[in-house]
Amino acid sequence: QVQLVESGGGLVQAGGSLRLSCAASGRTFSSYAMGWFRQAPGKERELIAAINWSGGTTYSADSVKGRFTISRDNAKNTVYLQMNSLKPEDTAVYYCAALKSYGIATTPGAYNYWGQGTQVTVSS
Repeated sequence: QVQLVESGGGLVQAGGSLRLSCAASGRTFSSYAMGWFRQAPGKERELIAAINWSGGTTYSADSVKGRFTISRDNAKNTVYLQMNSLKPEDTAVYYCAALKSYGIATTPGAYNYWGQGTQVTVSS
């Protein structure tokens, strides 16, 4: 069992930055790939970034490429999402998720554990 707790969301003006953190419980964090998803009202949950167990392989959705960076610190059982140049369309609830696999998956259904989500609101 893995418990995930996100933090770092909030209200920011367009063009600003936020860093989300996701702290994981348990002693096997390094055996999980991790993903950041977001869900805006009336829209499906979408993967925006993922990282494999070592941090050596990452994925970014086209909508955030060049603006968002995913990273992890296995010693701290934490995965991060650095979000720069934020836009109003980035407004959503952001979730981290853990996948019991060394490799990345892009579909929400593949992930085994989810955090409760953190709200990010970008004002214009």
